[in-house]
Amino acid sequence: MSSILIIGAGPTGLGAAHRLRGLGLENWHLFESTEQIGGLSASFVDDHGFTWDVGGHVLFSHYDYFDRVVEEALDGAWYEHQRECWVRIRETWVPYPFQNNIRHLPPDALEECLAGLKGLAGSPSLAANFREWMDRVFGAGIVKHFMEPYNRKVWGVPLHEMSREWIGERVSVIDLARIEKNIAEKTDDVNWGPNNTFKFPHKGGTGAIFSSIATRFQDRISFSHELTEVNLAARELGFSNGRRERYDSLITTIPLDIFIGLCRDVPESVREAASRLVHNSGLIVGIGVEGERRDSKCWMYFPEDNCPFYRVTNFHNYSPWNVPNGDTSRFFSLMCETTSSPHKPVNRAEIVETTIQGLINAGMLTESERERIISRYVIDIPYSYPVPTVGRDEALAVINPFLESQGVYSRGRFGAWKYEVGNMDHSFMQGVEVADRILNGADEPTVTGKGGDR
Repeated sequence: MSSILIIGAGPTGLGAAHRLRGLGLENWHLFESTEQIGGLSASFVDDHGFTWDVGGHVLFSHYDYFDRVVEEALDGAWYEHQRECWVRIRETWVPYPFQNNIRHLPPDALEECLAGLKGLAGSPSLAANFREWMDRVFGAGIVKHFMEPYNRKVWGVPLHEMSREWIGERVSVIDLARIEKNIAEKTDDVNWGPNNTFKFPHKGGTGAIFSSIATRFQDRISFSHELTEVNLAARELGFSNGRRERYDSLITTIPLDIFIGLCRDVPESVREAASRLVHNSGLIVGIGVEGERRDSKCWMYFPEDNCPFYRVTNFHNYSPWNVPNGDTSRFFSLMCETTSSPHKPVNRAEIVETTIQGLINAGMLTESERERIISRYVIDIPYSYPVPTVGRDEALAVINPFLESQGVYSRGRFGAWKYEVGNMDHSFMQGVEVADRILNGADEPTVTGKGGDR
């Protein structure tokens, strides 16, 4: 019987493991470099009793399969929320999506945005890159006030180096008549998007989902196994603790460029292609405060340069158990996300204090609340987003056929290097689908972009 090894206990590795177990396969095993389940979807409890996620995750799904797995894992122990999302700009709040709700802007900015919309020219489908696409879809005003500064903060790369093919359902495009109607009738337009409702576990943060899934096959997971060498010819792995394992098929979820660097005898063309893959890094700063915060917002976007972060989550609103003893009358928590990259360096030693000052600058904290901060928690993420650059698909077209010819399947947010299918549900299903492919020759609609819900 052929052996299948899995590297990484994040959503993709767990999706593959769940599927292999469900199909009754015996000869498989999963290796994780840390002691933690969940990868980029893990959660942590700090010394003060606050729970923090690795970024602002919300649970929504495109797949019946994933929904069933989550329902079994949580057994009904979740909260369901209506998304309330805002943009902080020009000292006011604009409901998300920004482009549908520009009526909230000051008059000068509103006029600039409308003028840009009315002067749109050129087909978005002919745009050469993401920056050009923004100009053709949103016009100069919206690009100036929101799209350009916000995306620069998120991605940390020059926007003309990004492709436009990744966008899909992630950006609400323009309907000028609808926007003018919203302005005239003074109505908000906030229901766009796949995550306008979402779930969140009662306790344990997002990581509780994946910890529960993993309990079904805990005996098949080896922790503290950092991959250090891949002998493709021999189909053998080496780990930092000296362990060596042979495989027939390998599912790897670690960053693709790192994996290629661990492999022996890789063609120079593959190494060169891997060197062209671009990612950014992230810093999650959790600020736990003593006091009550009455603010129904879920998460907020910050395009301006008076703060380092691009997004802040009222994390206490997701679950009361994200604060000590579940007591939101005594505590609240703000989870702040900042991007770092070679184009956008961040001083890690000062990130906590610059974050706190940014919260005050943006009206999220008062000076008196600064004095009541009791938790300052930092999660440093070396690989945060795989950037969909103009040359990404060309690079992947060199790397993946070679790896798969060697029995290696690189999947997941950084394994597949496809941001557009890097949500938790997408990532989990990449694992499910690649397991089906290895065993049954099935298609992989998520990673190829050729399928719908399943």
